[in-house]
Amino acid sequence: MSIEVHRLANGLRIAVEPMPGMHSTSIGFYVTAGGRHERIEQNGIAHFLEHMAFKGTPTRTARQIAEEIEDVGGYINAYTGKEMTAYYARVLAADVELALELLADILLNPLFAEPDIEVERGVILQEIGQALDTPDDIIFDWLQETAYPDQPFGRTILGPSERVAGFGKADLAAFVGERYGPEQIILSAAGAVKPAKLLRAAERLFGGLAAGPRLDIPAARFAGGDRRESRDLEQVHVAMGFEGPAARADAAYAAQLYSIALGGGMSSRLFQALRERRGLCYTVFTQAGAYADTGLVTLYAGTGPEQIRELAEITMDELRRAAEGLGEAEIARARAQMRAGLLMGLESPSARAERLARMLATWDRVPSVEETLARIEAVTAADLRAFGEALIGGAGPAMALLGPLDEAPSRDALARRLAA
Repeated sequence: MSIEVHRLANGLRIAVEPMPGMHSTSIGFYVTAGGRHERIEQNGIAHFLEHMAFKGTPTRTARQIAEEIEDVGGYINAYTGKEMTAYYARVLAADVELALELLADILLNPLFAEPDIEVERGVILQEIGQALDTPDDIIFDWLQETAYPDQPFGRTILGPSERVAGFGKADLAAFVGERYGPEQIILSAAGAVKPAKLLRAAERLFGGLAAGPRLDIPAARFAGGDRRESRDLEQVHVAMGFEGPAARADAAYAAQLYSIALGGGMSSRLFQALRERRGLCYTVFTQAGAYADTGLVTLYAGTGPEQIRELAEITMDELRRAAEGLGEAEIARARAQMRAGLLMGLESPSARAERLARMLATWDRVPSVEETLARIEAVTAADLRAFGEALIGGAGPAMALLGPLDEAPSRDALARRLAA
């Protein structure tokens, strides 16, 4: 069956994809309000708000929210990203309307009771502390801050503990008022769902919401740079980031294919060069992230203090060689991985519902799977070479390193090796 997309008069968007043969439905509200939509004094509020949504409404306690969904065998959760906050559930077909009403209640009617705020503040402060104690978590926050300094896009989603310690009910309500208007909300559902019934329920629950003012966000500005912290660890954790294309840019698919060939699997260049041939690391990978107005191609590896120089230099060499041209077999393998990842993922109603929302947020429409596959197939060796050359010829990498750093090469030295 085909995808249906609707827009209520107030701007709220709805995307539905029935999946014949399924017994369950994934349904969620995807709000285009994430970490990058916060002002500096709000840093961490989007994530705090996500936590508070489950703490109770005028008609449901936190326990009742959990019991109501679990009484029918369902599952409910949420997450906060740079550009989106999601509240979603998975239920059997008979319970779709129950899940929709429950999600609408926590989205539209959070209590923000002061005792609950204090409890959840403690939970989030523990989450921040755990991240700070986890090198392969915190290294990516540092990389983001280094790549995009002094701007919302570079700040952590969790926020600093001193900000989180000060948030109150008025702060949460103000962010909802600013960023949770109907134009920012996408209702997405996939699986055993009836579009007409869902649309009627959405109109009943959300049709009366008044449209709000549209607030712009600062454009992301990649700067590069370097952040290092010496710490007594067994390994040096190193992350590098290069500016990549935005989600709607022509080069976005080239960036994905290039990152897969470079470090996306066991057959990739970096995995083979660093782990298989030299045993310099256990974990190494590359990934390409694309956002509304920027992208970030990220490389990560962890290695011993004595091996960090060799690992970093070989990484630069492999980046330079990849920019000179990928082989046809490499390109075909990366294309097959990307195609299979897309199609295998779409066997899940949850993945389909999230794809609908992300496509609507990016394109204001939902490209068909066939259109997406065609764009993957259309990337040529020349496109990949042009992307690789632009990657290493840009502003240079952002870098973040954590661990014993006596042998770590400087960013300038690595930039010179990359340009050699």
